[in-house]
Amino acid sequence: MRCYYSTVASFYVQNFGCRATQADGAAIERQFEDCGLERAGDPAHAEIVVLNTCTVTSAADQDARAAIRRVHRANPQARIVVTGCYAQRSPDELASLPGVTQVIGNSHKHQLAELTVLELESAAATPDLNFSPQISSLLQSNPRSFVPLTALLTENRELRIENSIHVSDIFAHTELLAAPVFDAANDRTRPNLKVQDGCDNRCSFCVIPYVRGQSRSLKLEDVLREVNTLVASGYRELVISGINLGRWGRDFSVASNNLRLATLIRAILDDSTLEKLRISSVEPMDWTDELISLAAHSSRIAKHAHAPMQSGSDAVLRRMHRKYRPWHYREKIEKIHAAMPTAAIGADVMVGFPGETDAEFEETRRVIESLPLTYLHVFTYSARPGTPAAGMPNQVAAPVARERNRVLRELASEKKRAFMRSFVGKSVPAITLRAASCGASADENSSRPVTTEALTDNYLKLRLDGRYESNQWLHVDIRSIEGDALAGIPISQ
Repeated sequence: MRCYYSTVASFYVQNFGCRATQADGAAIERQFEDCGLERAGDPAHAEIVVLNTCTVTSAADQDARAAIRRVHRANPQARIVVTGCYAQRSPDELASLPGVTQVIGNSHKHQLAELTVLELESAAATPDLNFSPQISSLLQSNPRSFVPLTALLTENRELRIENSIHVSDIFAHTELLAAPVFDAANDRTRPNLKVQDGCDNRCSFCVIPYVRGQSRSLKLEDVLREVNTLVASGYRELVISGINLGRWGRDFSVASNNLRLATLIRAILDDSTLEKLRISSVEPMDWTDELISLAAHSSRIAKHAHAPMQSGSDAVLRRMHRKYRPWHYREKIEKIHAAMPTAAIGADVMVGFPGETDAEFEETRRVIESLPLTYLHVFTYSARPGTPAAGMPNQVAAPVARERNRVLRELASEKKRAFMRSFVGKSVPAITLRAASCGASADENSSRPVTTEALTDNYLKLRLDGRYESNQWLHVDIRSIEGDALAGIPISQ
């Protein structure tokens, strides 16, 4: 269902959190563009501002609330629409904030643009509401062009509209928003395509299944269509991602379903001319021998593996309700490293989980130290309302958790530095991202040296002296390490 009108209003979508949220934001932008709206350059100049929230930690919630207040101060006439995971989890809390006109949960995010213009139509009948000139003109010029509320109710009887809140049971939700998302700084390289959403795991600390619903996959033909559209547009590297990417295809209700992530990757390689495919985070037990072999033997798959660990302690993993033990995790990482010795291998690790003792933390530290991991994402546990872990005894004191976080970040820095040093004097493939003056944005009149940022096949930052066109694959001789990046010179072709 689409909505059209003749007078152009503007929108702005601000995303918080993970790649899946960024991908949802890109799909929301598509919805508004299909409705005929134009994208504003910033929230201060938009008639409609959408805040696409995360709720994985209490800090994420706080960031969203602060952003709502900033937008309302800077643009008091804007229609503020809050969506995403925080909106699904706690819609009433968000609806009470000044300036918020609608809260649309993940359950109705696929209808967000329609619901937003529907709200405008309803609000237009209230004479004491103030609108910007653009929205007033839009409503007056075509007041009946919007999708009728009755039509939406006919299609979805569970739609809840109460105090501008649109939320229903997320576990009944079967839609999957999919649109490639681009890094604002590198919008001509490395688009990210979400091919899976939701999660059927029930880790005791995680709120995501309750705000994103059950695991569901983008159909193979839809994935291939998106991939080939991006390739035709000139993109040379693509990242595929999901909330639980390794579960792609397992939700399709077809007889003797044998679709797996490796099936999808083979299809992308066989049915497109994509030069480089990068695989986002995959749960450790979904790094099957088939997937590892496929990644190792194809030059078109980036040598990069990310496998969340969370803890190296068996007792902590059991309290987390994770489906593997430390020895399972070790086996997977060692297999990946043996198959791809130059690959970047990353992990998510959580510190301060309820009841985590000094000895259990030390188990985690030792496991990380002994494995060929090249980088870590270290998180401090944050209690999420409604999760089993939030009610567990022996919550770890904040200063203790912060110190453990520091210890692991220092260890991660040491391991990454050693990984980077191993490439000095060697040649690596890399894709160029953007050119900039040293320490600033590019400036043709600047006397400072111009460098070009790049990313190696195995996920290391790289700086090249001089200006190079973005979205180009180069072979680079690595000469040194400069700060957090390699430095090198492209090999003459």
